Amino acid sequence: MKKIINSEIIYRSVDILVILTTLYIASFYSGGYNASGYLLAGLLGSLLFGLVGRFTEIYTSWGGRSFLRDESVRVVVTWLITFMLLIFTAFATKSTADFSRIVLASWLFVTPILLLLCRHLLRKVFRYLKYLGLNNRKVVIAGLTEHGLRFAHDLEHNPDGGYQVAGFYDDRIDTKRLPEDTKSKHIGGFNKLIEAAESGKWDQIYIALPIEAKERTTKLLEQLSESITPIRLIPDYFTSNLLKSKYIELANTPILCIHETPLTAHNIYVKRLEDIVIASIILLIISPLLLAISIGIKLTSRGPVIFKQKRTGARGEEFVVWKFRSMTVCEDGDNIKQASKNDQRVTTFGKFLRKTSLDELPQFFNVLQGHMSIVGPRPHAIAHNNIYRKKIPGYMLRHLIKPGITGWAQINGWRGETNELYKMEKRVEYDLEYIRNWSLWLDIKIILISLIKGFSSKNAY
Repeated sequence: MKKIINSEIIYRSVDILVILTTLYIASFYSGGYNASGYLLAGLLGSLLFGLVGRFTEIYTSWGGRSFLRDESVRVVVTWLITFMLLIFTAFATKSTADFSRIVLASWLFVTPILLLLCRHLLRKVFRYLKYLGLNNRKVVIAGLTEHGLRFAHDLEHNPDGGYQVAGFYDDRIDTKRLPEDTKSKHIGGFNKLIEAAESGKWDQIYIALPIEAKERTTKLLEQLSESITPIRLIPDYFTSNLLKSKYIELANTPILCIHETPLTAHNIYVKRLEDIVIASIILLIISPLLLAISIGIKLTSRGPVIFKQKRTGARGEEFVVWKFRSMTVCEDGDNIKQASKNDQRVTTFGKFLRKTSLDELPQFFNVLQGHMSIVGPRPHAIAHNNIYRKKIPGYMLRHLIKPGITGWAQINGWRGETNELYKMEKRVEYDLEYIRNWSLWLDIKIILISLIKGFSSKNAY
């Protein structure tokens, strides 16, 4: 079996080399004083970059993914977070005077450029090795099924991954009825597969039988157990959804948590720290804007500056959400009408606030209070929850985590009035997708997109 290069180790090694070398050269040309301090900073920076990179997923497989739109953004964000943590450490230890501002500035701006350049070159090297056949895996699929064909199609359109699908094995297929392009992919029955597995002909074997073919799968696995070839299982649609669930072990028994928060105790701490830091910084920056909006509300309409309404938070707990008042009424209770186009209840100044989402700014205080998060499903009025929980399956699963000021559904266009059921269904779909796939990087991505796009929307009334 061919030796496969571990690209993660190479990427990590190159990143460490770039971070240390860039700081060394910058400090050398500045006179070379405090060499031990710069060395310690470089080592700490390399360590932090690797740790932060674990959350931003810069060391996962990049085959088929955009270098400019995805990988480069993650690398730059990882380095900026690393650098901010280093500066915070320097202030905490009162050692900022020991470092040259010019050296640190050079390190800050040059390092990401070199990191991206090296990664771009490594991509080309790995791609060339795969072209030469030096770092490819030849794989076969047991089961000429729909999800097996879909998996093969995805691998074929992911050339950087280094996988080549040699074909399919299946002993219950009438090849005469298969389309020509599919028929050519059929190698033979399972007996031939077992022979090939025992001889080590293929690098990996993927089983793509449907879940109802339990007996066939069990028998095939038993027959392949004596081979020297790695065996992997491709789940069908139903099993795939189950495998997205959280896995735990209880009383020596493996358990799948079908409806469960994706946040472990560690991730809860990380997300809470993210919320406190970002909310505090934003509130300091926008404090003059908060004052200006408050004055604008008082001058243009009667009533309180802050509108308060009960909402449902994490695990169904109620809390009071804060917003700048944009209407002539402050409705709360069992019967709340959503704002619609040309709604007479919305004030003139309120239209501007709602269109630009500036009315949501006081919710950063809700974040500091711990009732909300920067990113998460938008909190709905309790009256609306009572309506939609009966109409949309899985609706209340949105409350497995804290509600957010912005979210995956919002940046994908599903915000504002939900005057048709499908609009709320799409919002819930994206909210649940966010919950299933939560990561620190996903939060950062949503925040950046929200800032770039702005919070305005044609659907906000």
